[in-house]
Amino acid sequence: VQPVESGGGSVQAGGSLRLSCAASGYTYSNCMGWFRQAPGKEREWVATIFSSGPTTYADSVKGRFTISEDNAKNTLYLQMNSLKPEDTAMYYCAASSGGSCYTSPWWVALYNYWGKGTQVTVSS
Repeated sequence: VQPVESGGGSVQAGGSLRLSCAASGYTYSNCMGWFRQAPGKEREWVATIFSSGPTTYADSVKGRFTISEDNAKNTLYLQMNSLKPEDTAMYYCAASSGGSCYTSPWWVALYNYWGKGTQVTVSS
């Protein structure tokens, strides 16, 4: 099972994009998350949705980004509003089947399924 991201693109500062992440086949995960990686930087956590429904966000995107999922479609979303140039990065969808992601949703190593990413570019 590999997540497949889509919806990336180029947008001006202040604009919006919605990313989607589809997983083929059966997938059960305790946590589904979005991460991003800019050139020359480490991969950083953006947001996570837990299997029970609650969500959590990195401070840098709180109030601007919204993570959600459609279980019937096996699809994860990231609605990104008020985009800034510093949001420019490759965005990755990831799933964690372990239980430790409940306490450390930001920890990259806890996610065992990763997509190949979708590029988001925000111009000033």
